[in-house]
Amino acid sequence: MKIDLIAGTRPNFVKIAAIIHAIETYGPHIKYRFIHTGQHYDKNLSGNFFKDLEIPSPEINLQVGSGSQAEQTGAIMLAYENLLRKEKSDICLVVGDVTSSMACAITAKKMGLKIVHVEAGLRSYDWSMPEEINRILIDSITDYFFTTTLQASENLFKTGKNKEQVFFVGNTMIDTLLRFKTKFQKPEIWDRLDLKKGNYLILTLHRPANVDEEKQLKSTINSILENSNNLPVIFPVHPRTKAIIKSLNFKNENLFLIEPLGYLHFNYLVANAKAVLTDSGGITEETTVLNVPCITLRENTERPETIELGTNILAGTQTKAIKKTLEKLFSDPKLKTTKIPDLWDGNAGKRIVSILSGKDFSF
Repeated sequence: MKIDLIAGTRPNFVKIAAIIHAIETYGPHIKYRFIHTGQHYDKNLSGNFFKDLEIPSPEINLQVGSGSQAEQTGAIMLAYENLLRKEKSDICLVVGDVTSSMACAITAKKMGLKIVHVEAGLRSYDWSMPEEINRILIDSITDYFFTTTLQASENLFKTGKNKEQVFFVGNTMIDTLLRFKTKFQKPEIWDRLDLKKGNYLILTLHRPANVDEEKQLKSTINSILENSNNLPVIFPVHPRTKAIIKSLNFKNENLFLIEPLGYLHFNYLVANAKAVLTDSGGITEETTVLNVPCITLRENTERPETIELGTNILAGTQTKAIKKTLEKLFSDPKLKTTKIPDLWDGNAGKRIVSILSGKDFSF
């Protein structure tokens, strides 16, 4: 069996890492080809990043580079098709909901490969999100679905998928988090700002609806700073977004814009923060397991289990709602819980390899 493992963004590599570790431990008979589409590139996505995750650097980089979603989709499909024409695999395994996953899944399906979707069945029901379109497109052509929650499995059953196709296995992102939790590393900014556990906030924003509209971005950041109890707000920010923020001339000594961090450094900050404010879905999963309060700056989420458990509050993007949520953060000590979703136990990758191998491993 030969499997193509597709990744194009940082979260993809975190999820793929758990599968690689499981293959190398439990599935030596499985041959895999680790492929980076090149959808995202930053200087932290380098050899050190893969070394931190204890995985090899990608065997192949399609190097599609930046561009509009249509440009990236087309470039990925052409490059992956050329690769498959030269050497075909049996299975194309994609994770999550990014452009790379969608483009490679469609290309592989047309070339006769079986499609495996890890993190299948998630739904926000928000068609303004490119990720939601990608999820639905991928799931419409997938052969084997691996889900992070029972709700995700139910979402697939409602669309006619049968129980022989859908496997509730847990969360590979959490596999990686638990594997490296004891290896998180203190970043340089910790000592520079004399940070202490629980005395700062982490902010991450990347969705176009939040960062591309200057008025919305300014409103969001101002609302956070005005209601942060004067705690430092640490914002690892993409260079493009950083340029926009600097043009807005925030006059606040508590906002610290820093370069994107490596996996071990970033999660050290997350694990020790008072709270995380984010528009990322994956981070809400990590904060749930790390028992750190999270505030989601979106109107919806494809990960409702984090809301139900109480570790995550869906604040939206309006200033009044952000203010109200931050007030609750500082007044309500019960904003977090130690309960973790079923099967978020560090063994999702092993379950996936077990199912793909047709073997029942003990773990």
